[in-house]
Amino acid sequence: MRFQRNLWLTIFLAPALLLMLVFTVWPALNALSFSLYSWTSFNREGFVGLENFRKLLSFPFREAFLRAFSHNLSAFVGLMVIQNGVGLLLAYALWRQLPLFRFFRVTVFLPVILSLVVVGFLWLLFLDPLVGPITKMANALGVASFAPLGDPKYALLTLILVNAWRWVGFPTLVFLAGLNSIPEEYYEAARLDGATEGQVFRQVMLPLLAPAFTIVVILTFIGAMEWFELPYVMAGVSGNPGGATDTLGLMFYRLAFGAASEATSNVGVASAISVVLFVIVGAGSALGSLYLRRREVEG
Repeated sequence: MRFQRNLWLTIFLAPALLLMLVFTVWPALNALSFSLYSWTSFNREGFVGLENFRKLLSFPFREAFLRAFSHNLSAFVGLMVIQNGVGLLLAYALWRQLPLFRFFRVTVFLPVILSLVVVGFLWLLFLDPLVGPITKMANALGVASFAPLGDPKYALLTLILVNAWRWVGFPTLVFLAGLNSIPEEYYEAARLDGATEGQVFRQVMLPLLAPAFTIVVILTFIGAMEWFELPYVMAGVSGNPGGATDTLGLMFYRLAFGAASEATSNVGVASAISVVLFVIVGAGSALGSLYLRRREVEG
């Protein structure tokens, strides 16, 4: 009986494990092997060990690498505050079943089903410095020259806001599911003890939403570290203006496949970036998940 159960488990798990092996483990091992060799264009040459990692942390790659990594971290912090903060408030509003809550429960998730490429091009049109509707609104409010994507001070923040607009529906649904899973008796007991609505939110809801926070934080971290599509569409492969929106994903792409700002490709250093990114995402997700799950137990 136990053998038959294990056999069925193996049969059902095999397709997923095979896909993970082919599309995750094998590419990761290939990237690691590529990073240990020198390359001329796409031709692999001699074994160089960790030389590509040393180059990555030396001139001329070190400054660009650290800048791109800081932009990934900024995206993570910004999305945690803006995207997930707004998502939590929207989930609370939907849970309270405010007027038209059924309509907003659907519409808040609509941007999530749109392609990131489509979203990027739409917002490029909205923010066009000449004919964009948002630009015209800013001009009507007295802002003479409104071009946030062309200003190094605001370009990254603009991308973060666009990304938050596109993804805010996902944390909203996760938090809403968490709120619906909390027994109503907890709220009633807190109100009988004289707790205000704000105290119920802070002292009952938030602690019991810990599992939802774990999911949202880990997925936001992974998405921020692997951020590529939206910066590529809206700011180009060089992270314009002047590298203000550069990310590790864009830097990898430029070095691996070349760009107008790069004289030649460097597959070895690009592979080193992919390995470093894989380690950051894997270690950060594992440690973050472990810490947040412990907090769930303590709560």
